[in-house]
Amino acid sequence: MTTLSEMFLSGNVLCMSVLTLLLALLFLTAWKAPAWVHSVGLIALASGMLFGLLGLYQIYDYQQQASDIVPAVLCGGYKCTIVPVAYGLIIYIIALILRLCQTPRI
Repeated sequence: MTTLSEMFLSGNVLCMSVLTLLLALLFLTAWKAPAWVHSVGLIALASGMLFGLLGLYQIYDYQQQASDIVPAVLCGGYKCTIVPVAYGLIIYIIALILRLCQTPRI
């Protein structure tokens, strides 16, 4: 079983730090500027997708340079690529929940 800190490190520290800052910004905007909650959530989702695509680009670049890569190594790379995408999606879901809680009741 993988711990959260191992997942954070495997998802590229810079990318995961940016997403964590966006999560903190999300909670700050929920408190100070509720109209921006959805926008910050979308930025986190798009950033997670971008970081995932950059990870895939690195995997394909390494595979092109050394064509005899073991499939287990490729699967490990794909697994690390999924982490920022999932984290961005989780932040977006949190943004949707916050936005749902902030909408006025009829």
